[in-house]
Amino acid sequence: MPKAAPVVEMQDLTMQWETLPVLDQLNLRMDPGERLAIVGPSGCGKSTLLRLLAGLVLPTSGSLRLFGNSQKFLRLDQTHPPDVRIVFQNPALLASLTVEENVGFLLKRKGTFSEKSLHDLVISCLEEVGLYEVADKFPGQLSGGMQKRVSFARALIHDPNRENEDMPLLLFDEPTAGLDPVACTRIEDLIVKTTTVARGCSIVVSHVRSTIERAATRVIMLYGGKFHWQGSISEFQQSDNPYVEQFRTGSLQGPMQPTDH
Repeated sequence: MPKAAPVVEMQDLTMQWETLPVLDQLNLRMDPGERLAIVGPSGCGKSTLLRLLAGLVLPTSGSLRLFGNSQKFLRLDQTHPPDVRIVFQNPALLASLTVEENVGFLLKRKGTFSEKSLHDLVISCLEEVGLYEVADKFPGQLSGGMQKRVSFARALIHDPNRENEDMPLLLFDEPTAGLDPVACTRIEDLIVKTTTVARGCSIVVSHVRSTIERAATRVIMLYGGKFHWQGSISEFQQSDNPYVEQFRTGSLQGPMQPTDH
């Protein structure tokens, strides 16, 4: 069997905001099934990297390939954009729509599903994230943790008739920020489960150590727009790399200096 093509390939990827360098000549390869955590202090470029992968912005220079296809246009300008799904730190649900309408929103816009088939897809996704009997409720009637799980269901839903068999790339932006430890555990389990159920690979950006260690299999340290270290979870836990050690311990002493972000 031929080896599957990489999901993500970056080569000398650089991003600048006007004259301000944000990402500097990054190189990365992600293969199908991987779960990657990108860590680093606030303002180091993590969110910009997610925006590039989501097709919301284009790099200043270098190349980005997703599922083997070069990304030269913004997502909205592509007829068949790559299957990239993002879960924001804020669930970003539409308050005027029910849970069912939020989860099935994009598929409903296609107009190719009957009400029953779309309903069945939504209910199946809600059950996958442990939500029952909430389809007719509005986001404001749910707890913050439940709203976040709804956003996971929205990322999980897909068109069963699609011809493209590529595994999706799932992006999680600070998914456990501000949650209590029990809620964190539930969301961390969902990241792994959602990635597995969708048969995809995932990138999680987080400052929460439990999320990094439970939701990923590989870690990359980003600081000053550069990758300074990468390795497995066990290597992350034991590494004496000064960037990793300072991040892991929260020390004020080390190569990473405070920013104004």
